This record gives sequence, structure tokens and C-alpha cells, in this order.
Amino acid sequence: MPREIITIQVGQCGNQIGMEFWKQLCLEHGIGKDGLLEDFATQGGDRKDVFFYQADDQHYIPRALLMDLEPRVINGIQNSEYKNLFNHENIYLSEHGGGAGNNWASGYHQGEQVVDDIMDMVDREADGSDSLEGFVLCHSIAGGTGSGMGSYVLETLNDRYSKKLVQTYSVFPNQMETSDVVVQPYNSLLTLKRLTLNADCVVVLDNTALNRIAVERLHLANPTFAQTNSLVSTVMSASTTTLRYPGYMNNDLAGLLASLIPTPRCHFLMTGYTPLTVERQQVNMIRKTTVLDVMRRLLQTKNIMVSSYARTKEASQAKYISILNIIQGEVDPTQVHESLQRIRERKLVNFVEWGPASIQVALSRKSPYVQTTHRVSGLMLANHTSIRHLFSKCLGQYEKLRKKQAFLDNYRKFPMFADNDLSEFDESREIIEGLVDEYKACESPDYIKWGMEDLGDANVAAALESKLVV
Repeated sequence: MPREIITIQVGQCGNQIGMEFWKQLCLEHGIGKDGLLEDFATQGGDRKDVFFYQADDQHYIPRALLMDLEPRVINGIQNSEYKNLFNHENIYLSEHGGGAGNNWASGYHQGEQVVDDIMDMVDREADGSDSLEGFVLCHSIAGGTGSGMGSYVLETLNDRYSKKLVQTYSVFPNQMETSDVVVQPYNSLLTLKRLTLNADCVVVLDNTALNRIAVERLHLANPTFAQTNSLVSTVMSASTTTLRYPGYMNNDLAGLLASLIPTPRCHFLMTGYTPLTVERQQVNMIRKTTVLDVMRRLLQTKNIMVSSYARTKEASQAKYISILNIIQGEVDPTQVHESLQRIRERKLVNFVEWGPASIQVALSRKSPYVQTTHRVSGLMLANHTSIRHLFSKCLGQYEKLRKKQAFLDNYRKFPMFADNDLSEFDESREIIEGLVDEYKACESPDYIKWGMEDLGDANVAAALESKLVV
């Protein structure tokens, strides 16, 4: 029985990376730009129905909702070669089309005002699923719509579909360059609170690292948004490949996430992918890809798509909480066993002491409809304590703005911050500080007892039981 997943794309960035994701899925499943199955795509052994459904005329339609408060990106999709792919009833555009002005409070408030229209779309799509497993949210945390409206959608999903999984692909801003969004630190902090409290899993897509990888690994002098979005779509499609080309294990979202997220709050994942290529890039083959080669390269900092991992003084103290490698290609399972043994012998991975110190591996077939230059490719999904440095950077940037009381009038115009009530900022900061502290505590062998100093003996057992996700 299919375990369907509904994708929700919010804001400019969310719709751009979402569109690249659907282009990739259409290629991998032999679906044309109009949603019709290509003549050659009959024996793929794939599960299209996880992300698509078939209309009465048999063409495939993505289980996707597209939302934005300004029309440019969605109009671009509706005028593209893929204009007949999506269900037009599943597209929400604000009537006034003015956007959120890069203001989280504006996006959140507008989301609140149109929640009935949005949830009607969600409910209709959910009712059309036989066995809905969960939702995937694509958005950015820095602007106004993806962060603010995305936050409201996330809270509402969590409330209305509390038993369904909610995974996000969240784009973090480039922190090496001066942003054209001056209130980016405010937007990021307020969104991070919702990602911490209302998502089951957050795949962190760090623009700083994506740009670095595009320059250093792909040798692109000035990477465009389209090229970095291509990297993102590679990660998104690879992370769902075991759901779409199922094997004996890891063939649903719950199974994928169970081994990666041992405690509820620490659900922020970083990714790595190898070998990397971008569309139209001329590849000079200089090596033979093997399982060991792919798994070893996935552990190298230069392939990690989160900047905090690669450039910190405390890198030696940071540890892996969990790792899942999704290996694609024709792979002999004995090669996997030998590779894991070599990695263990060379001590290439530093795991936390309180968890199972092993790399999980999921083997997946490649799409028979996409020709690749490499025999084996791999995606790493990792829960790593160094991700706290990314959150610390967000906190540091927020503190600089808040000390100067800069740009707060933009937020006071909206109900949540009316009458100079800035408690939402303070609460968000407290929650993110707690998240940073918890990831730091994960590095200690006594983490299981962390945060229980003030509990009486009678409460410790109950707290321990609730702390670990079953």
C-alpha cells in the first residue's frame, strides 16, 4: 500500500526548489512535462503514487500545493513547459499580490487570514490519499512568505494532522555575504522556533555551504540560483529514492527517520552528496566510483552541505549522533559490509558515546530512465552536534539587531507584536538557546541525564522514557 506524501511549497524560494524537485522526479519516473507517461516508462518497478496521483485521463499530477503572496515565481511555473503538470486548484496566490515585504510578521499574519483557503486545499489533497504518511514543506527561513506564512502553515499542520509526519527542506541564508534582507536575523529566529517545536525533521539546506560547494567542487566561478537549486533538487530526490524505488527496508518516511532522530528536539539533519555534477557540466572521468570511495567521501567536510561543520574551532569535539547513507547503483551488500569495516578500522567517524556507533546504510536502485556517468552515488543524512554553530550564528546576528532596537517598527504593525509586545522574540531566543545547549550536551556521555538535575527520583524514569523516541 502506498504511503503518500504531500509536498507544500511556500514563498519564492520554496517554489523554486520545489519546481526543480518535480523536474527531477518526472525524469526519474519517465513522466513527461505534461504529466503523461513516456512510452518507454513501463517497467520501472517504481512507486509513482507516493508523490503523484493519476487523473481520470491517466496523466500524473504531483501531490503538491504551491503557495505565494506575490505572483512572479508561480506565474513563471504556470507559463513554463510544466504548466499542465500541476493541479491548478492546488495553487494559492494572494489576491493583492503584494508579498510579505521580507517581513515574517506580515507573512504569518496573512497566513492566518487565509488559513481556511489553504487548509481546504490541504484537506482535499489528504482526502484523496489512501494512506497519507505525512507532509514535506519547502521554504526559506530568511524572507517573509516562506518564513512567516511557512511558520503558520507548519503550526496548523502540526495541530490538525498531529499523527502525520512533517518534514521540511529549509533553506538557511548565506551568512558570508551582506544580505539584502536587513531583518533576516529576526525572520530566521522566529522561523527556527517553529521548526524546533512543530516539525518532526528538518533537512538544513545552507546557502553558505551550497555556494562554497558550487565554487570549490563544481568549479563554478559565480554560481547562479538555478545551479544551487539544482544541488538542492539532487539532495531532495536522493533522500526520497528509497520511498520511490522501494526495497526491503527504509521504504517509508517513518523508517528513514527513526534511526536518525533519537531524541525529539535534535531533529535537524545535514546532508552530503557525491559524486556531484550539475546539468550541462562536462565531466572528466578520473576515478572509478566504489562503495568505499563514496562512503569515505561523504564523511569529508568539503562535501557537507552545512557551513558550520567545515569551519569551526570546536570541530574536534563535535560528534555524529546518527548517520544514514543512501547508496544508489548496482551494489553488492558484501561491499557495504567491507566498507563499514574499513571506516571503523580507520576511525573516520566520531560518534556520541550514548548511541549506537554505527552508520546505517540503505541500498536503492537508480532510475532506469536517467543515464548517469557514475556507477555508484551516495547521499548522507546525518545528525551532527556541530549544527548548533549554525543556530548560534543566527542568535548572534539577532542579538546585534535587537540591541539597537533596529527595524522593530516593521513588526509592531502586526497583531502578534502590537502594543510593543516583543515577548515572541524573547521566547524564540530562549527556545533556540535551549536547542544549542541540547546539541552541545549530546557530546557528553551523560547526555541521557541532561536536564534532569532538578527532577526528583520519581520523575527521572518517566523523563528518560519520554526523552528517547521509540
